[in-house]
Amino acid sequence: MNDLDIIDISKSLSNPVRLKILNWLKEPENHFPPHETVKHFNDGVCASYIQEKAGLSQSTISTYLSMMEKCGLLISTRHGKWSYFKRNEEVIAGYKSYFE
Repeated sequence: MNDLDIIDISKSLSNPVRLKILNWLKEPENHFPPHETVKHFNDGVCASYIQEKAGLSQSTISTYLSMMEKCGLLISTRHGKWSYFKRNEEVIAGYKSYFE
């Protein structure tokens, strides 16, 4: 992980809602219901559930999730018309170890 990666991740984490999303996704079963078509959290949480919990517009959440995915904090998976997001634990660990 280089300095530019660290800067991009830090920018992403500088927003309280994006930080909450990352924390919610740490234990998704405690914060979200499973999607009706995908009964597990293996691929993460449906973006619409994240939007609902955050209480923000679809476009805002889409921008947030895209930013977090672009810097590597999240991994997205598509199931039909639904996008699911989960944490990228490898990148998160790399970010944390950068400061050790």
